[in-house]
Amino acid sequence: MIRVALADDQHLVRAGFRALLDAEPDVEVVVEAATGAELLERLRGASVDVVLMDIRMPDGDGLWATERIAADPAFADVRVVVVTTFELDEYVARAVRAGASGFLVKDTEPEDLVRAVRVAAAGEALLSPGATKLLLDRMAVGLRDHADPSVLDPLTEREREVLQLVGFGLTNDEIATRLVLSPLTAKTHVSRIMQKLGARDRVHLVVTAYETGLVAPGWQ
Repeated sequence: MIRVALADDQHLVRAGFRALLDAEPDVEVVVEAATGAELLERLRGASVDVVLMDIRMPDGDGLWATERIAADPAFADVRVVVVTTFELDEYVARAVRAGASGFLVKDTEPEDLVRAVRVAAAGEALLSPGATKLLLDRMAVGLRDHADPSVLDPLTEREREVLQLVGFGLTNDEIATRLVLSPLTAKTHVSRIMQKLGARDRVHLVVTAYETGLVAPGWQ
């Protein structure tokens, strides 16, 4: 059973999401909250797999709450999906950088919302690396205010090469072709990089590539 938390200050939105998700045999809404602070409080008393997070909420917005969930070891297995009114909300890129596994717009089709919950619960990212790169290209201002290239110190030179290609949005097969490796070797490199950097998913490797300067806005 996939356990979901809903964080939105509009009661009707939460009620709609709850009705949709609770109708699925493998999904259950176990937490509702109208503010970021309320969400964090309720998460501590529940077992949750996925949070559907509104950005604009009082008393701790979605960005604030996402940052705290991502930074708390107690929530290491919780995946955050940002649900926003605007596809290119200025906060979306920052939310992905803060630890969200992807985002949806509120007028998405019902079946896509359900699919997104299942994808996030499986530990996958809702944004492809290529889509994330496009998003960060368009929202790059301020993303590297606190850049710290030293986070790459644990990586070998080959792993840095692989990380840069992940940052460009390449798949494992494309990385293997570019570096003349087997697909299995490329996949192993990516897995080791994620482990060394503590990345939640491949999307966050793209964010790290941006923050450390391995990839710059507009690069192809």
